[in-house]
Amino acid sequence: MPEIHNPLGGFGLTFRAMFKKRLTEQYPEEKKPTAPRFHGRHQLNRHPDGLEKCIGCELCAWACPADAIYVEGADNTEEERYSPGERYGRVYQINYLRCILCGLCVEACPTRALTMTNEYELADRTRASLIFTKEELLAGLQEDMVEAPHAMYPGTDEQSYYRGEVTGAAPGTVRQVPGGADEDDDPITAAGKLPEPGVSA
Repeated sequence: MPEIHNPLGGFGLTFRAMFKKRLTEQYPEEKKPTAPRFHGRHQLNRHPDGLEKCIGCELCAWACPADAIYVEGADNTEEERYSPGERYGRVYQINYLRCILCGLCVEACPTRALTMTNEYELADRTRASLIFTKEELLAGLQEDMVEAPHAMYPGTDEQSYYRGEVTGAAPGTVRQVPGGADEDDDPITAAGKLPEPGVSA
């Protein structure tokens, strides 16, 4: 008898499912909302005045189990300031051919410069296009922000930014003109991305 009941039980499960409401999503025309803490594409955050939160410490790269992050830090100057601290991330790249979206890089970041968005559509036609650069990862400018590099808010220091005392760019803040960069010293290729494995720059 058990041998007869097994097929009947299987068909019973099938018949019960036939009369339930369909759960199929007509993707990509219809997109199901992601969970609030979904691990999607990364974003490099800014301070309220537009300066970058990344300090180029490379802790995210060290924490990455897939070796998908490349960071190169540089020193800020009063003539060219990208972040409130001494250093900033001059080069920041995430290779989504390697990234497993685990979020360990976010946990390692001491300044909350790196977060994960709900964006999950990362497919593309070329390998190079899946290596996201700093410019692609940076959050967009909001109201009261000025594109870095620019001076810090007058009368503040680095700690003022992390205490939340800076809520926007000071009146009259203008973007500094970057200068002194030598492309020959940059490990990035002319396309703005690291060379693919086995390909010389």
